[in-house]
Amino acid sequence: MNEKHRAIHKAARDLIQGAQRSSLWWALAWQETRQRYRRSMLGPFWITISTAVMVGAMGPLYGVLLGQDVGSYLQHLAVSLIFWTFISASINESGSAFIAAEGFIKQIALPLTTYIFRLIARNLILLAHNFAIVVVVLLIFPPAHMQDIWLFPLGLLLVIGNLFWLSLLLALVSTRFRDVPQLVSNLVQVAFFLSPIIWKADMLSAKTRFVADFNPLFHFLEIIRAPLLGEPIYATSWIFAGTLLVAGSSISFLAFARLRARTPYWL
Repeated sequence: MNEKHRAIHKAARDLIQGAQRSSLWWALAWQETRQRYRRSMLGPFWITISTAVMVGAMGPLYGVLLGQDVGSYLQHLAVSLIFWTFISASINESGSAFIAAEGFIKQIALPLTTYIFRLIARNLILLAHNFAIVVVVLLIFPPAHMQDIWLFPLGLLLVIGNLFWLSLLLALVSTRFRDVPQLVSNLVQVAFFLSPIIWKADMLSAKTRFVADFNPLFHFLEIIRAPLLGEPIYATSWIFAGTLLVAGSSISFLAFARLRARTPYWL
């Protein structure tokens, strides 16, 4: 077995062993969440409250300004903001996934992917808290059709898979080049305005439709949002997200196999 094959074998073993330690990274994610909000009576629900205030304040105002039905716009805004928070937090925090765990990595022999799983798990915990807003909004303004609701968990799993490979790749690159997290943060800010979160994709003209069609974040939001809101299901978004998962995972895994052994030395 040559050096390249050995590196691929070790990377695959790291990924498998990291996935098998689910009890560990869930415990670490929960502990970190509790630590972040220690001595706070409401804990992570403060994020839920601030998001709920934003939805409640922006929904009626922007619905009127954009000429939208307030009920349907509140549905769109609530679902979009909650899942955008999950996606953007996972991307922004990925740059520090290995850097913040420097002490663990240098002292404890754990698979490096454990820290990526922990990152995703931590943001899933916050997503679970914030999802209460979606439930309340959909109870007050129920969608007309929800026959495709069963696609929601499949869409969420597809998004999580894409976030995993992207977080792993960004964590590797950011450990070597410490300017990358700041660059990613700026790009995510720009992506917020270029993605249909405050506005809807159907507001775009034929000439500007490419803003959504070639935006991966639009497709990530769409495969989650459409089943929840009873909107038309477009195969294009599912194909785009699935293709990106396969291609991105392949690239990320090969980069991990190549750079995995060097990562502790970069910390």
